[in-house]
Amino acid sequence: MRHISILAPRHATLSSVDIPHQIFLRINDFFRYRGQPPCFVVELVGLTREVPVYKGNYTIHVDKTIDEISHTDLIIIPILCGPAQELLSGNEDLVPWIQQQYRNGAEVASLCVGAYLLAPTGLLNGKKCSIHWLAAPEFRKMYPEIQVVDDKIITDEQGVYTGGGGFSYMNLILYLIEKYTDREICVLASKMFQIEIDRTSQAPFVIFIGQKEHGDELVKKAQEFIESNYQDKITTEELTSLLFTDKRNFERRFKKATSNTVGEYVQRVRVEAVKKGLETSDKTILELMHEVGYSDTKAFRAVFKKITGLTPVAYREKYVRQTSV
Repeated sequence: MRHISILAPRHATLSSVDIPHQIFLRINDFFRYRGQPPCFVVELVGLTREVPVYKGNYTIHVDKTIDEISHTDLIIIPILCGPAQELLSGNEDLVPWIQQQYRNGAEVASLCVGAYLLAPTGLLNGKKCSIHWLAAPEFRKMYPEIQVVDDKIITDEQGVYTGGGGFSYMNLILYLIEKYTDREICVLASKMFQIEIDRTSQAPFVIFIGQKEHGDELVKKAQEFIESNYQDKITTEELTSLLFTDKRNFERRFKKATSNTVGEYVQRVRVEAVKKGLETSDKTILELMHEVGYSDTKAFRAVFKKITGLTPVAYREKYVRQTSV
């Protein structure tokens, strides 16, 4: 049987500890229904026997402390709640334990912003990391050696897994279930818990908010200009002329500060405006496309799908309330 250690660190959200715990225990029940022995030993693990979580509103009573775990096969790091700079507070002793268990052969999975506890272990260095799209800019800044892929829900590299944002971490749990058991059990879990199976992208849920906490005032002025004039054709040459700077230096600074080229930033601002129009208005896709400055329908649809993962029609169908129930 595989041994699963679900961490109960300080600052954890209760649901992200309890839900994986329940799901893996239910998988054992599925095997019993088959007339087979259970597949997992599932334990809640912490630094102390009782761990206050979610701003002290709840207390988790763990099965074992880390000192009592000599070997485990999978460590699950739950979602953490609070300012990023404070999430390691009270959890520092978990870092060397995770490192040692990984060296001993354990795999490690972080759920959403649980990546803030996984990152200090160094196990993500040079690897891809999926994290909530809202936390991605700050995480990139804090851990530049990690490749953030906030459009993805799941990453899997060398026994280190990361899982999306919000409740999309349940897709990572399904992924691990299939990896450790089989497709049949994974599908059964998907149906029993009503988790959409094989969802791979956060893109349809992303709200583009241009990163402006980078401290580069020149780039911030450029961002503000783009956001006020995205309906017009905006070129890098126009921006450098307005800001009295040279093109090469400006392009480098803009990319470093926003993680986007100027062209990508303009596209994201335009697509965000169309998304809002699709959600809140009865305007046609063609009308919305022209309003934000696109004239080529094919090019617009390609850009929209690249950014959101959906066609404009599918996006509207996903977010607009249907009149009949």
